[in-house]
This record gives sequence, structure tokens and C-alpha cells, in this order.
Amino acid sequence: MIGEVFRKTGSRAGVATEVASLAWLAEAEVEGGAAVAEVVDVGEQHLSTRMLVPTAPSATQAAEFGRRLARTHASGAGWWGEPPPGLDVADARLAELPAHAVAEPRYATWGEFYADTRLAPYVRIAADNGNLARAQTSTVERAIEVIAAGTHDAPQPALVARDGVARIHGDLWGGNVVWAATGDEVVGTLIDPSAHGGHAETDLAELALFGSPHLAETLAGYREVSPLADGWRDRVELHQFHMLLVHVALFGGGYVRQAIDVAARLT
Repeated sequence: MIGEVFRKTGSRAGVATEVASLAWLAEAEVEGGAAVAEVVDVGEQHLSTRMLVPTAPSATQAAEFGRRLARTHASGAGWWGEPPPGLDVADARLAELPAHAVAEPRYATWGEFYADTRLAPYVRIAADNGNLARAQTSTVERAIEVIAAGTHDAPQPALVARDGVARIHGDLWGGNVVWAATGDEVVGTLIDPSAHGGHAETDLAELALFGSPHLAETLAGYREVSPLADGWRDRVELHQFHMLLVHVALFGGGYVRQAIDVAARLT
């Protein structure tokens, strides 16, 4: 931390992903979307953002974050996997792993996109680095085949056109929302995104994976302005599957059992 800014370092591609993602999400903030960390300096392997002072939100403030996140999602994307403007798809990263952005429309359905770009690549990484055994890999791959076939596809929330594509944060676990003190307000502020065109339920499900303050109120605020499709609660694990597999690829350990259990329920 330097003065009133927070400075972080990373790979050239990782920094490029974060800067482009923050800018894309910030476009939605202007239209009433979720607040986004302000970039004040960028180098090839570093970026600095305006300092955020974290504090605890109230239930009311968490609900307002939900309403604003719904508007971010509704700002939309052109196709499944679209990267932020200006980001080379080869540079797209998620926790310094390849994020497999899609340069032009390729997938007809969300299930195809999710299976091919958000699930299968991390299974391959986990298998190659020894975090997934062969039998475990087979179990996960069966679930991915079911997802690719469209078995679990569902409409987007109401503010996103039924067959539209949402503009999502892409790595929205609770730690990537800073509840920032701003005057008398506490504002849920997005940091560390890997933004792309996806399904809005993915961001919401990932918030639930490791917990988020007043999550029930956040979801209620979201649904107030953009109702979720019927059965959304039953799809939470489906949308968490991506983040679980990323953690399997990075860390193995207990995440493997979690991922296998989810895979079994999805088949």
C-alpha cells in the first residue's frame, strides 16, 4: 500500500485481464451497476487502485449491492465468453490460469460454453498436475458431458434478455467484494475480476461458495429488480462447479472431494 492507493503485481497477462475487466464493469457502474475499484496507475506487471477502506455492511447495504449487481449483469455481452474490450483472448487469466476467453461467437448454448471453456480446461490441468486421479477425472468428465448437452441450461435473470448473455465479474467469491466505507455509506465494490460474457447465476452462486455478508439480503435485492428463473436454488452447485474445479487445479486437497460430490449430483 502506497499513500492512498493499493498496488499489486502480477504477470503481464494477469494485469491486462484485471485492468480491462475493471474498465468493462465500470461502464455498467455509470448506469447504476455495482461499484468498481478505480484504477489509478498501470504498468506491464502492476496496477494501482484507489484505496478502499473495508468495513462491515448492513443488511440494507447488502441488498443495495444486489440491486446494483443485477444492473451490471444486465449491461450485457455480445456472446458467451466475450472478453472485455481491448483484451487479447490469449491474455485472459483467472488466478493466473488461462481463462479461455472466446474471440467471436462460437457457442449456441450456455451449457456448451460453460463445459468447454469454464470446466474442461481446469480438469485437464488438475489431471496433468496430479490433483485428480484417473477415476476422479472420469467422474467429472461425465458431469461435463451432461452440462454440455444442455441438461441444466436455464434462462437468465429478468433484466438480462431471456436468450441474452450477461456481463459477469467471473471470479466473484466473497473476498472479491470489498465493503468500502464511503462517507456515511458502505458500498459493495468489485475487485479482481476476470470479466466475460456468461450466465448471471454464476456470479451469484460463487458469492455463496465461501460466504458473503448478508447474502440472503444481497440475493433479495437482486431478485427485487431482476427476478431469477424458476429453480435457481437447484442450480447453485452447477454454477459453483467452475470455481471448485479452479481450486482443484490450483490446490487439490479437500476441493477434490467437493468437486467429485457435485459432479455426481449433476449426472
